[in-house]
Parts: sequence; C-alpha cells; structure tokens
Amino acid sequence: MSSLFSFLQVGAVSLPNRVLMAPLTRCRAEGANVPTDLMAEYYGQRASAGLIISEATTVSPRGHGYPNTPGIYTAEHVAGWKKVTTAVHAKGGRIFLQLWHVGRVSHPAFQLNGELPVAPSAIQPKGQVWTGKEMADYVTPRALALEEIPGIVAEYVKGARLAKEAGFDGVEIHNANGYLLDQFLRSGTNTRTDGYGGSVAARARLTLEVVSACISIWGSDRVGIRLSPGGIFNDMSDANPAETFGYLLRELSKLEIAYAHVTRVTAQDIAHGAVSGVGPKELRKDFKGVLITAGGFDRAQGEQAIAEGWADAIAYGVPFLSNPDLPRRLEENLALNTPDESTFYASGAKGYTDYPTAAK
Repeated sequence: MSSLFSFLQVGAVSLPNRVLMAPLTRCRAEGANVPTDLMAEYYGQRASAGLIISEATTVSPRGHGYPNTPGIYTAEHVAGWKKVTTAVHAKGGRIFLQLWHVGRVSHPAFQLNGELPVAPSAIQPKGQVWTGKEMADYVTPRALALEEIPGIVAEYVKGARLAKEAGFDGVEIHNANGYLLDQFLRSGTNTRTDGYGGSVAARARLTLEVVSACISIWGSDRVGIRLSPGGIFNDMSDANPAETFGYLLRELSKLEIAYAHVTRVTAQDIAHGAVSGVGPKELRKDFKGVLITAGGFDRAQGEQAIAEGWADAIAYGVPFLSNPDLPRRLEENLALNTPDESTFYASGAKGYTDYPTAAK
C-alpha cells in the first residue's frame, strides 16, 4: 500500500490517509463574512481527505484583506462554521480551522472607518489589491504600537476559542504567505527596535506567543502552523531564511504542537524570484514533530517525499478544489477533473460544488 494512503497520527487526531486538503481561499462567504450552506456542502464533499485545513479565516474585523472571506469573531461566524463542521463530521471527516490576520496586505476599504491596515512596521507592500470594486495600490500600513500587541494575541485566542465552539477538530495558525505573523517574523517587513524586532528571537516572539495562547485553548496536540520559508508572495523577504525558520521550528518543537505545515517552492515560484534551498526538505532537521508540506505535488512526488522522510503528509490545493474525491482518484490512479480557474474566487456553486466524483 502506498504511504500516501496509510494511517497517520497527528497530535490528538487520527488520519486515515496522508492526502490532506490545503487551505484554499474561495471568497464564498456572505453578508458579514459568514460561512454559508454552500460552503458546508463544499467541505462535506471533500471529507475523505485525511485532514481538511479550512480556508484562511480572519480573527478580527481589521484582519480582512479580500472580499467575501470568512471570519471567526462573531456568533454568526460560529453558527455558519458549525454547519461546515457538522457536514464534514457526518461523512467521517476531520477539519482544522486556519486562523488568519492579513496585516499590511489590506486596504482602508476593508478597515473600520477607512483606517490604515496594521503591520509590524510602516512599509508599503508592492502590488495591488481587489477591493471588491476596483484594483487599488496597497497603502503604507500603520506600525502597531508595543502596547497594542497583546490585543493581537487576544484576537487569536478569541478565534481559537470560537473555533472550538464551532466544532472544529483543531486550529492551524496562518504564519505564511506574507500575512501579519509572517510580517513580524521576516526581516524584510520587520524593522522594529523593541522586543518584537531586531534579532531572530525577537521577530519570532509574536508567533510563539500566539501559538502558546492557542495551546492554552486547545492543547498542543490540536494546534498546527503554516510557514512559507522560501516564499516571496506579498512582497516578502528575509536576510537569512534558513536561520529565521530553523530557529522558529526548533522553538515550535519544544511546544510539541500537532504539526508544522511547511510549503515548498515550485519551479514556477523560483522563476518569479522565490528562494530555493530553504524548504521542508532542508528544515526537516529543525522540527521533531509531524511535518506536512504542500506545493504542486502529484501522487509520485508525494510518495517520494514521505518515503524520503522529509514529509509525513502532503496537502493538495488545486487538485482538491476540482476533485472532491481526490484520495480515491490518487489511490486508484483515476483521471483528475480539470479546474476552472475563472471560478476560483467567484461566487455561487459553479466551479465550487459542481465538480463530479469519479464513477464507481
């Protein structure tokens, strides 16, 4: 039997296979960023995943940076997500909620009273954002004051607590892809001179405080984290990513979290400037627990990564988007559906819940 389809214990959660569903932003929340019945259907269709990691879900109103992304800071959000977890559990699945704050990768259009987005430092990211009405340049964010940082941790704590109320099996802390915690961690976006900037330990401090706070709600065996050490998405950089991420993973090992989810860069990523040579393969030595990876894997590559010991499970993104029964298709070498990219961030059922399963 292929290693991709073998049992794996991830903290307190038993996985029947190692084909995981990666977090995929789909922009289908409605109203006040509330999960919908359609979202429950979508996740329920994919319950055969070893573990579903939900789309990124904001822990506070100012954590938003894209239209129609779900939140986890109100009773409405809890009620909406309960429909999702109920649908997944009814089919025997497991699902973690990914906790998110976009930080500087936002726009006043998403902020209360048109305020500036917040960040570790007042450094404007390159690029533009879709506000729901138009493409707009990113603005220069406001640097968080030292006394505001405990409030950020408290927002993650509230999100973790509400995720438990909503029936999730655990939480994944989004510390990747250029969002708030990643901004604090990396030297290219953190020029602070207080206790949250400068040294690697100081830049990693907020991440470790958030992880510890979420552990206080869930226990270490139901908390994971996602990292993108070689990624440059959202105008990210670090002077020494091997040192930065190696330190963080060693500290996370001490906390005995359920897993670290470390993305690899693809050839396409490298062609766009991503950093090679600092990914899950190179950082495996720094983390003692379960290591999940993602980044354009097919079945053979996933099996090889597990066989070589630098990954314990593979998170699949786009293939799971268009193939609700992906574990079966991979195991039986069945053809995959072709994804419709025009519907990735659209609304409605088209390209969302209408992909067929393979014939029996």
